[in-house]
Amino acid sequence: MALTLRPYCCPLALSVFLTIFTLCIISTSSSIHHDYCIIGAGPSGLQLGYFLQQKDRDYIIFERNNVSGSFYLKYPRHRKLISINKRNTGKTNKEFNMRHDWNSLLSHDDSLLIRHYSKELFPHADILVRYLNDYKEKLGIQVQYNTNIRNIERHEHLYTMEDGSGQKYTCSKLIVATGIATPNIPGNVVGMEHVIGYEDVSIDADDFEGQSVLILGRGNAAFETADAIYGATNVVHMVGRSRVRLSWATHYVGDLRAVNNGLLDTYQLKSLDGVLEAGLEEVKIVKKDGKLHLQFKEDEEDPIYSIDNFALRDPYDKVIRCLGFTFDKSIFSNKTRITPGRGRAKKYPKINYNYESADNPDMFFAGTNTHSLDFRKSAGGFIHGFRYTARALHHLLEWRYHQVPWPSITAPITQMESTILKRLNEASGTYQMFGVLGDLIILAENGLEFTYLEEFPINLIDELYKSSGHNATRIIAIVLEYGKDFSGPGNDIFRIDRATGEPAEAHHSNFLHPVLYYYDKVPTEQDMLNKSIKDLLPQPKLLHHIVEDFLTSWDGWTSHLLPLRRFLEEVVGRDLRSYFADTCMKLALTHMDVPLSCQMDFMQGHGLVPTYSLAHFAKDPKLLL
Repeated sequence: MALTLRPYCCPLALSVFLTIFTLCIISTSSSIHHDYCIIGAGPSGLQLGYFLQQKDRDYIIFERNNVSGSFYLKYPRHRKLISINKRNTGKTNKEFNMRHDWNSLLSHDDSLLIRHYSKELFPHADILVRYLNDYKEKLGIQVQYNTNIRNIERHEHLYTMEDGSGQKYTCSKLIVATGIATPNIPGNVVGMEHVIGYEDVSIDADDFEGQSVLILGRGNAAFETADAIYGATNVVHMVGRSRVRLSWATHYVGDLRAVNNGLLDTYQLKSLDGVLEAGLEEVKIVKKDGKLHLQFKEDEEDPIYSIDNFALRDPYDKVIRCLGFTFDKSIFSNKTRITPGRGRAKKYPKINYNYESADNPDMFFAGTNTHSLDFRKSAGGFIHGFRYTARALHHLLEWRYHQVPWPSITAPITQMESTILKRLNEASGTYQMFGVLGDLIILAENGLEFTYLEEFPINLIDELYKSSGHNATRIIAIVLEYGKDFSGPGNDIFRIDRATGEPAEAHHSNFLHPVLYYYDKVPTEQDMLNKSIKDLLPQPKLLHHIVEDFLTSWDGWTSHLLPLRRFLEEVVGRDLRSYFADTCMKLALTHMDVPLSCQMDFMQGHGLVPTYSLAHFAKDPKLLL
């Protein structure tokens, strides 16, 4: 009888073999290999490079220009950033102060903060360029300049690409941090050749002296342009599909900021300038007698301004397009699929909650490219938001590819309240990425200790072990939220009853406040799919709102601390109060059992249990009886 031998290979070994085999084939064409390739040396690329540098990973950042942050050499066109640089907060805690520093990246070097570069609340864009290049140099981040990457493809387990000179590169993990920098030019508007793009508009107000100007768009770029020229023009009219969204009404930093909204004054005070809503797809722009006119597409003869009271019936000297930016897919080959996001987020690439491409495994996105996950919800499209999502992405990569679990601390259950309060009153990541990143508490099975994970993407809570390396059954998720129905265009967010200070009405809080979700079982994928579109997380076993605070300092004894402790005691089923030694002695002499803090203090005081370790209790719970 003939005996047939079948070779066996585990999936991981097969994956390694295919990677090496593919690399060997590609290497014959003199390609350069790195484990991680990052495309783009803007803020998000540098931020991720910093984390990889700290872990001594094999990485390279490709930048097509000769400086880091080259986007800011041109934008914003009128050179004033809208990200705040609040240098003074009255506090010295670095983590807290980062809540109000919207331009700096994360690092261990305290000299690398924008506050040392500018005293302006809204710094000049050139300042940010200088800062980003100092960040790269001081931290030794590996950037390869003048490298225009193109033809990105996936072959087996590697990504291949080449630069403008034909040099080929390969990498195991690809991270796209190119930002959203391609001007959005609608293809359904006739006459766009007569329009000046935001990317080319003059920043000299004298070029608009005595002219009538129409601006297409309603965002910060449009209003920034209007504010720069409306002192020199006859009129500035602005048109967009949707109504103006004010950031103070929506709590979304990407909506119109107060620093740019001067045109609203001259509009509402009837000083010739104006803002209106209209769809551009129904009109065309016609040049006649040196002026620009709007005309209905359906009406080839009669100009639109023949309607007696049509708002845009007068001709314009200039029309300026300020319709935002979109993702540039030109760096990919035709074989590489990049699906756009859904609905309003279609200008971003479609990604999963772990920042991985929805189309391509081992391809990740960082920075503004990830904003489809929190568009109009949180700050993920801006430096003060994506510096934290970049760190979250790095933690995900460390576990997935290097078996390094999500950073955590483990402490006695009696320290849970103080740990939570410290985070609530200092943490910047969960503060800026509210509703997206949250802190997780994993309650140990023995009921005596907890493990604390910071800034975890809450939409991955059903994949906790897969994403972090931490097993859990019972968890508490801590997320900062605004009231569900409080903000939005048209809402009176300055109404007299806009806030509450009553702890019993904490669930009616409208402003940013902490919410704690307790689950006796980690939510499943189905739980996440079934939750209401208005809910951040599935219905928990217990829910606790901490009442909003005018100072965003949740340190009031009766308003914040006491309700929190009572909630935690209900979760763990124990008295979590701390007692003085003499009280513990009296309780021990008069009761069959004493509070947990007394027992732990005694055990630790006699060297039976090392600090932050409850191994003795875990092995023999009778020690606590």
